[in-house]
Amino acid sequence: MSAGALTALQYRALAAEKKPSDQVVMGLIGVGGQGTGRLREFLRQPDVRIAAICDLDPRHLDRAVELVRTATGQAPEKFTDFRKLLARKDIDAVTVVTPDHWHSLPTVQAFEAGKDVFVEKPLSFTVAEGRAMADASLHYRRVTQMGNHIHNTGGNYRRVVEMVKSGKLGKITRVHAWKSSPTENFKTQEPATIPPGFDYDFWQGPAPKKPYTPLRSHFYYRYFWDYSGGMFIDFWCHISDVVYWALDLQAPLSVSSAGGKFFQTDETETPDVVDAVLEYPNLLYTFSLRPTALPGFEHMGSIGCIFEGTEATLATSYSKNEIRVKGKLVEDFPRPEQSIPDSPGHIREFLDAVKSRNLETTCNVRYGHRLSKAGLLSNIAYRTGERLRWNDQKEQFTGNKAASKYLRREFRKPWHLKTQPHPLNVS
Repeated sequence: MSAGALTALQYRALAAEKKPSDQVVMGLIGVGGQGTGRLREFLRQPDVRIAAICDLDPRHLDRAVELVRTATGQAPEKFTDFRKLLARKDIDAVTVVTPDHWHSLPTVQAFEAGKDVFVEKPLSFTVAEGRAMADASLHYRRVTQMGNHIHNTGGNYRRVVEMVKSGKLGKITRVHAWKSSPTENFKTQEPATIPPGFDYDFWQGPAPKKPYTPLRSHFYYRYFWDYSGGMFIDFWCHISDVVYWALDLQAPLSVSSAGGKFFQTDETETPDVVDAVLEYPNLLYTFSLRPTALPGFEHMGSIGCIFEGTEATLATSYSKNEIRVKGKLVEDFPRPEQSIPDSPGHIREFLDAVKSRNLETTCNVRYGHRLSKAGLLSNIAYRTGERLRWNDQKEQFTGNKAASKYLRREFRKPWHLKTQPHPLNVS
């Protein structure tokens, strides 16, 4: 029987076999497109009970509740204020699948309420908020997972990491990642006025108050600086993950970025073309947001990464990789023995860690902060148009006040999150 094909009757039978102490009782915060996808994934796990769902759009909320009712025969409690959901004592863990500008507040408050958290990527809207989330996760000893699911989807990334670490490619001095970007204007079927029941003011939350337009909310929020950092930051974690993992990267020494809106003329703000160059010790990492795949690697698809070694070059996408020597594909290039265990799956790893109290999941929020931070810094370099030097110990730019203002933000009242100016010692 496939876990993805459970009927309500089968789900109840499997769940009944679990002792209450074996179940993970969950609340879901944000059930739009991505949030509903995560809901379906958690519903496939028979040791999960969805007890509560929160969303500001009644269309999303009602749809999600009905999904749970159909799958389990029981309807979860509905909320429009995440703080009331967090007040439920029986909830063990929550998902935070909200727009980026809403990641930090529910996450930190969930930690304070004693909940474990599965939060989407990029981890945070600003560097300071990511630091607050990482510090709070340790302070409150909470299990976390950032929703960077390619990390645990299949074995491809694991085989790439093994190859890079084996030294068979030689010395890696350059890495080039790419993501193809949209060239047509964004369009939506959403009404020109606020949909009935949608609490747009609450949705804006800590962000500046702006008039409603259909493109400013739901899926397209990511293309406005008030809420996110465009397609660049949306996909940064997915492909940069394999780079950080394989090379054990920490923070860049400097970052510069150039680009613009070369194709789109709609009301969105973030660029559709970007080249970010990040300098690490003895390594240059370039991330290109471009209209097509990197020339010569179109067959790898819309997102990929190239490790340039002195002995060979490895190109990878999410699901496959290939090796070239002096420009020629070598299908029988010698591979190292498998050394990284197969993954139980991104969701399963989180749930198992909730039960075992393992704080060191493979994409915990400390790693998520380290990974997301470099993408956030790249966007700051784009917005300032300068090469920025970075002091990671203090999490500050060196000698650039104009850039430093982007490291944190003023929250719109009454919202507030205490952030540290540099990493807090929580050990």
